[in-house]
Amino acid sequence: MSNMVNVKVNGIPVSVPEGSTALEAARQAGVSVPTLCYLKEINEIGACRICVVEANDARGFVAACVYPVKEGTEITTNSPRLISARKTTLELILSDHNRKCLTCVRSGSCELQKLCKEYGVEDEDRFAGKMNKYGIDCSAVHMYRDNEKCILCRRCSAACEKLQSVAVIGANDRGFDTHIASPFEKPLGDVSCVSCGQCITVCPTGALSERDDTQKVYDAINDPEKHVIVQTAPAVRVGIGEEFGYPLGSIQTGKLITAIRMLGVNKVFDTNFSADLTIMEEATEFLGRYTSKENLPLITSCSPGWIRYAEFYYPELIPNLSTCKSPQGMFGSLAKTYYAEKMGIDPKDIFVVSVMPCTAKKFEAMRMEHTAVKGLPDIDVVLTVRELARMLKKSGVIFSDLPDGEYDTPFGLGSGAGTIFGATGGVMEAALRTAVRAVTGKEAESIDFMDVRGTDGIKEATYDLDGNVVRVAVASGIANAKKLLDAVKSGEKQYDFIEIMACPGGCVNGGGQPIQPANVRNTTDIRATRAAGLYEDDKNLPVRLSHENSDVKQVYAEYLGEPNSHKAHEILHTGYVVRNRF
Repeated sequence: MSNMVNVKVNGIPVSVPEGSTALEAARQAGVSVPTLCYLKEINEIGACRICVVEANDARGFVAACVYPVKEGTEITTNSPRLISARKTTLELILSDHNRKCLTCVRSGSCELQKLCKEYGVEDEDRFAGKMNKYGIDCSAVHMYRDNEKCILCRRCSAACEKLQSVAVIGANDRGFDTHIASPFEKPLGDVSCVSCGQCITVCPTGALSERDDTQKVYDAINDPEKHVIVQTAPAVRVGIGEEFGYPLGSIQTGKLITAIRMLGVNKVFDTNFSADLTIMEEATEFLGRYTSKENLPLITSCSPGWIRYAEFYYPELIPNLSTCKSPQGMFGSLAKTYYAEKMGIDPKDIFVVSVMPCTAKKFEAMRMEHTAVKGLPDIDVVLTVRELARMLKKSGVIFSDLPDGEYDTPFGLGSGAGTIFGATGGVMEAALRTAVRAVTGKEAESIDFMDVRGTDGIKEATYDLDGNVVRVAVASGIANAKKLLDAVKSGEKQYDFIEIMACPGGCVNGGGQPIQPANVRNTTDIRATRAAGLYEDDKNLPVRLSHENSDVKQVYAEYLGEPNSHKAHEILHTGYVVRNRF
């Protein structure tokens, strides 16, 4: 147990662990100190100076996020001098900031905007002078960067480096010319960015955002020739509620279905269905490789950010990747083959919209390897949860008043195994539930594989399936994946099956999920809270095993034959390419 020190915050005595910062002490005392650049364990650099406080054992103001308290430290957080200093800092930030707030995608959720309102910043021109001018970088498929709205907090570059070990963005130049960019001023689309969008979710302003594809969906809905179908990913049901005032972790599947239907689309389907289909294909693929001892460990392919990273940084492991398309890709492939035939619709008239918690899905949708019908993409448009929420709000949908709807057929049934795909370890657990049945001929005594659950960056487990020892590992966040893969390459670790998700915590923490401000991110385990909602949903669903999904059985019986059949490979499987790093 850490030694405790006694301090005072605004006269309130508190005891905190030795080594705590003034910011942590203030929170312990029930006092909120404003921050902009600070993100717990990610970006603790004291750069923005918004969190300045006064300490009796220091000269002048100190940055609360990095100033360590000790026995007897007395902190003041709300003196007139401090309030005036913070207000001046905000005015200085605004002096080189694009202030077109009314049309900004982050208006209403911008942390800078919120602080300016709280501190009564009215004289935006007090420090008027030269302003930096930048063009908007729209070179990447999944996002754009507007440096005229950047406040140089460096949260984005910290996330890219520390969480993802990609580090393709950072601070270029010095002084007034400092700006966030890629090495050698390369456009983001020309560097080895993996499209994960973690930089977007930590940005406090509108400097970073996903590319908005909502107009393409509106156009398709209003085109009488188009049959518009929408699929919603597992983690969407646990994210969408946050956009409408529901608490973190709330499952809003029924209202989500009704809301999308009100936009005027033809059908609403569940990606849980194709997640179950993925398990049927991937579990069969694993058992084949495990038996032949070829290309092990098998590594999952559901996360397009991870796949892009592998193609850039670990091309030698491409033979180990599962050839299964992601659930999004499998859904799109079946929509333009099986569904088109079943409904008597020309595939070119079917417009497939994916609602995903992931920005990398926008890149995945453009991959030429993901094409079941020649000349047609499997997926026409990918919307993030944020884009869908904007569409619903623009359409006047009162989300809280909506009745619960049900998914359409034939892709409407998803199992609990499909639901937990949205959490790190969920794909592995879903596969194990089915693999146990395939290997032993009977269901596991418990289908809850707790060893692979939780938000730890790396998890390991070993299972004995009737004498067949299966060694598995799970990694989420590219930095953790790198650590795990390096251990595999060196021979330090041996596994048979590995799940990797690009985003820390999995899809529940994807780059397309609702953005939570720093004060929530620093005090709440968002990943665990959202994941808990998915596990609760899994527990309450009538079908919890992918191989018991009747809709999946029907597709195999009517169209695919059996898992890993020739036809299944033609439609549901894919290949990968080696990408050159800049």
